Amino acid sequence: MTKQRSAKSGPARTARPDPPPRWRERWRRRCTPWTFAGPAAALLALFFAYPLLAGLYQSFTADRDGVTTWVGLAQYRRMAADPVFWAALRNTGLILLVQVPVMIGLALLLAFGLNQSWLRLRAGFRIAYFLPAVTMLVAYSVVFRVLLKTDGGLVNQMLGAVGLPDVDWLNGPGWARLALIGSITWRWTGYNAVILLAGLQSIAREQYEAAAIDGAGPLTTFVRVVMPQLRPVILFCSVTSTIGTLQLFDENYVLTGGGPGNATTTPVLYLYKVGFEQLDFGYAAAISWVVVAIIGLISYAQFRFIGKDGSR
Repeated sequence: MTKQRSAKSGPARTARPDPPPRWRERWRRRCTPWTFAGPAAALLALFFAYPLLAGLYQSFTADRDGVTTWVGLAQYRRMAADPVFWAALRNTGLILLVQVPVMIGLALLLAFGLNQSWLRLRAGFRIAYFLPAVTMLVAYSVVFRVLLKTDGGLVNQMLGAVGLPDVDWLNGPGWARLALIGSITWRWTGYNAVILLAGLQSIAREQYEAAAIDGAGPLTTFVRVVMPQLRPVILFCSVTSTIGTLQLFDENYVLTGGGPGNATTTPVLYLYKVGFEQLDFGYAAAISWVVVAIIGLISYAQFRFIGKDGSR
């Protein structure tokens, strides 16, 4: 009888498993993302966060007779009275004020030129202007050093061909700064032009046509249509160029070695000399943290004053 009732009522229902406890579910939701992101986070902490914190600790120490001792803010007070450090900051400020605006302006003009529909071989021009950006820093610095040699350099030969006297490009303070600014501008103008060109091409052609229908001229179209939409791209180029200038090392190290008379020394080059030539790592760490603070402050100011409208 029992077997007959079982056959009539069909297959027996399987019981549902009990749901996992709530605490186990919460734990699994929290741990699952870290299962994937954990290795990357560990590598980031090992190779990025730890050196930063170790450098910060080292900036409060000094090596005296082979023994590392805690000196508090002594390295920062020493920096405040160091004329070479202030000279390096002035050199970097001068390059920032002169080179970055000139380079962004040239890159903007270049981007407008490359964006014209009547221009032939546009792809070839874009590649040609971008090529300096992929050139090795040391390699192009060596080339500029050869070109700017006082005796027999190509630039002085060209000046002599038109009757002008030779220029001591790398041994005079003013000429050395000019040579450094020129070499940086040559390398990075095409890179920024390509980024600005991408920003220009993201503006819809209908907006140009609408401005033309409203009677706007080229200048009004540029101010009212192009610039508001290009502002975030200009901000990006300005911030990255500023950070690159504050980290300037290869060009002036190869071209002039920071001379003559610290005329082209920058904070990072000075940091290198203090740390790896004088083996004063505590002072070098303090310089590095001041450079980081300056980069953060300038980048924040640029975001506040250049990007406030573009971010909306």
